[in-house]
Amino acid sequence: MKEIIEKGLLYIDGEFGWITYEITEITNIVCFGEDIEVSHSKRYGGNVRVYKSGNFGFSTFTNPSDVISSAKKASSLAKLEKKEKINLKNLKVIKDKFSPDLKNDPRKIPISEKIEIIKNYNKIFLDSKDRIRNAIIRYNETETKKFILRTDGTEIEEERIYTGIGFSAFAFDGSRVQPFSKSFGDQRGFDTILNREKDIEEAISNAFLLLKSEKVEGGTYTVILDSEIAGVFIHEAFGHLSEADHLHKNEKLKEMMEIGKRVGSEILNVVDSGTLYGERGFYKYDDEGVPSSKTYLIKNGILNSRLHSIYTASVMDEEPTGNARAINYRFPPIVRMSSTYIEPGEKSFEEVIDEIEYGLYVKGSIGGQTEMEMFTFTAQIAYLIEKGKIKKPVRDVVLTGNVFETLKNIDAVCNDLKIHGGLGGCGKNGQFPLPVSDGSPHIRIKNVLIGGK
Repeated sequence: MKEIIEKGLLYIDGEFGWITYEITEITNIVCFGEDIEVSHSKRYGGNVRVYKSGNFGFSTFTNPSDVISSAKKASSLAKLEKKEKINLKNLKVIKDKFSPDLKNDPRKIPISEKIEIIKNYNKIFLDSKDRIRNAIIRYNETETKKFILRTDGTEIEEERIYTGIGFSAFAFDGSRVQPFSKSFGDQRGFDTILNREKDIEEAISNAFLLLKSEKVEGGTYTVILDSEIAGVFIHEAFGHLSEADHLHKNEKLKEMMEIGKRVGSEILNVVDSGTLYGERGFYKYDDEGVPSSKTYLIKNGILNSRLHSIYTASVMDEEPTGNARAINYRFPPIVRMSSTYIEPGEKSFEEVIDEIEYGLYVKGSIGGQTEMEMFTFTAQIAYLIEKGKIKKPVRDVVLTGNVFETLKNIDAVCNDLKIHGGLGGCGKNGQFPLPVSDGSPHIRIKNVLIGGK
């Protein structure tokens, strides 16, 4: 394949250029009630991206023989508008071929065996009709082989294999439906979806538990966030602010995100890393052919760095971080996160709970929204904490606040880091879902505003 598409490099007319080509195979199994649906698809395509006089041209193709015409088209588009010329950072020329080493490769598992596993999981739901009304199980397997060529001589071939499963249980009492969902997914192989019976039982139990639970009382609480909602919080509320393609064009945001500024408590360290082998957010090279890296966004509460493409790093005179990513060949790469997480601290979960007179233990996330430094997130489930003990569950817990005030109010970080992948992904500029991971240890935050009854 490389030999076919590299011919397009000769027709790139610009200061720098890329040709990307990818082959993707996707297998989905969806089970709803007693119905099961299986699908398989294969997608081929590539793009040419050209940088000329401060402007980018971009053109896609599906047939490799069209790479030359696509290179000419992208080159002509790059010349349509002249902007302030920025010299792109000099990059190391890379020639590499990477394939993951999987102990249990999902491609070697017969589809009949995968279906049987899903059916056995579904039987647990069908046998729980006294507690839940409906359930959905989703299995996804995605294999992508990507070729990246650059005009500086870089030649990269990378393979990524993702396996994931998710399930939702719906409890119903005649007047209200209460869902509870969990999902798991990464690039470690087929073992990721095995032995999930306890997780399914937990989803069923929590859906039923929430159905019988009271709404939380609104107010200001000391809260402990579990790894899932803390990871979503740091990704959504802070991570997106660190993406330099938005930041470098926004003067207010640049002032908010000035390197060296205190943005959190001194015990807080936040990392984005594409180097975590096996995680959903792992990749060896981004879509510009830059190696993934471990980037400290916050060190000891101080803003330390941000996430870059080659262009944004050049504009801001910083170094590329390997965070230029696209969901597929039809889109140009933009600055995106990889695996974003809070580093572990020293305290145990039991210590942190024991120090709370009255508060909330908040678990899981079912979504939220952010606007600049303001955020709103909804938890899946929460429990009251009284005199250091976890008490009754409560529902409809909505956390609201200013991200920087909240980061400064983190007064304990536990030693139990977990990173999550799962189904779905991150959305930005119409590109969804991008494979990412996020995570955190348990963290404790003072003075969190909780919406409720």
